[in-house]
Amino acid sequence: MSALEWFAHKPLGGGIFWIQERFYESGNRANIWLVRGSQRDVVIDAGLGLRSLPDYLRAAGLLAPADGAEPRPLLAVATHVHFDHSGGLQHFEEVAVHSAEAAALLRGDNYEAVTWLSDREVARPPQPGWRARHFRVPPVRPSRLLQEGDEISLGDRQLTVMHMPGHSRGSICLHDKERKILFSGDVVYDGSMIDWLPYSKISDYVASCQRLLELVDRGLVEKITVLLPLLFEYILHQDLY
Repeated sequence: MSALEWFAHKPLGGGIFWIQERFYESGNRANIWLVRGSQRDVVIDAGLGLRSLPDYLRAAGLLAPADGAEPRPLLAVATHVHFDHSGGLQHFEEVAVHSAEAAALLRGDNYEAVTWLSDREVARPPQPGWRARHFRVPPVRPSRLLQEGDEISLGDRQLTVMHMPGHSRGSICLHDKERKILFSGDVVYDGSMIDWLPYSKISDYVASCQRLLELVDRGLVEKITVLLPLLFEYILHQDLY
């Protein structure tokens, strides 16, 4: 199966694209975001890595530069290292993750990545003979370690790192302050809070949620990039490209 078959995308306007792994049918399926800038593009979370996301982005024309311009650098940022977010980092040349989880990513720690993929969650195997029991998140050396307050510059937009531990110890959100958009990773999602994984911490999660509420109350966030499971299925069967 090609990358073009495995992934699908939907443009949401303002240089933001929502990307999904079409044949990974699970409540664990991560949202993948492409945010395009004038000088750099950023992928937020990278999926399982069963097919190359950069290959898909190029083949789908999502990284095409303006006429005569050089291709923009592409940075993959993991909101945390759980397997559904970090498995695809292996395909990127530039990778950023919060410093609290950098060592786990570097050693390919599948305990901290909570790798629990099953065959029934993959509707179409990416290749003949593929089995979920063989899936592992491989070691990846991050090229940038992130901390609270760091700025990721895309040229015409800035993404500010917010360390929001609880779901995992290195969970982050990325805040586009000018547009009041928050890329939330697994800090916000539909359903009950998952706070029982390795390196989850309930007290941290409560503090992170309180911080999110304050951002909304102060008018600093108006849009949060979280989609509901039913919307996943609706979009996937309608007009993704």
